[in-house]
Amino acid sequence: MAEQTDDLAVRLPRQRRSREAWARVLDAGVALLEDGGYEAFTIAAVCDRAQVAPPAIYARTASKDALFLAVYEHGIARLLAGQDVLADEDRWAGLAPDDLVRGVVREVVGLVLAHRRFLGAVVLVSGAHPEVRRRGTGYVRGLGAGVAALLLRARASITHDDPAAAVRSCFDVVFSTAVLRVAYGPGFTTDEPVDDAEFVDQLAEVAVRSLLA
Repeated sequence: MAEQTDDLAVRLPRQRRSREAWARVLDAGVALLEDGGYEAFTIAAVCDRAQVAPPAIYARTASKDALFLAVYEHGIARLLAGQDVLADEDRWAGLAPDDLVRGVVREVVGLVLAHRRFLGAVVLVSGAHPEVRRRGTGYVRGLGAGVAALLLRARASITHDDPAAAVRSCFDVVFSTAVLRVAYGPGFTTDEPVDDAEFVDQLAEVAVRSLLA
């Protein structure tokens, strides 16, 4: 993460009780975003949900924005933990190209859908919050790089002159489509929305056809 200004810095607690209270604050902040979006995210609401007094927050952060960014990072850390599967060699070893593409897409889209309430809230905020947009861009690019490295194992079967460019475009389409679903709902782009399982299967087949057909 890039260096923060003093206004956005978090003073991490050292004592056990303070660490536990701060963990409750971060969990409460994520839950508020998931339940009500940014409109529900206030210092008073966080305090009430975490069962802490306001000084417990102001001892760590200088503003609501600093608290929001700390909560954002906490929520993102949960999502990043789910990306470990992309680095699991046993999961991907020996797969046929089409099974590899389907598997990667299903993992990525499944991860987005699993965190839909949190991601839906922060995606909507990012358009008006440059720091969230900056951080989110970095995280998405990191995910895209991991996905590309996996999909390029099937380089010899990718039917494009530039396999790397094709893989990047495929990731952009898959990820953007999944994010639109979590931010605006399954009916945002169609009058006949499908359930999550069919949605994932459709995106996986789109990826297979775009890369291997």
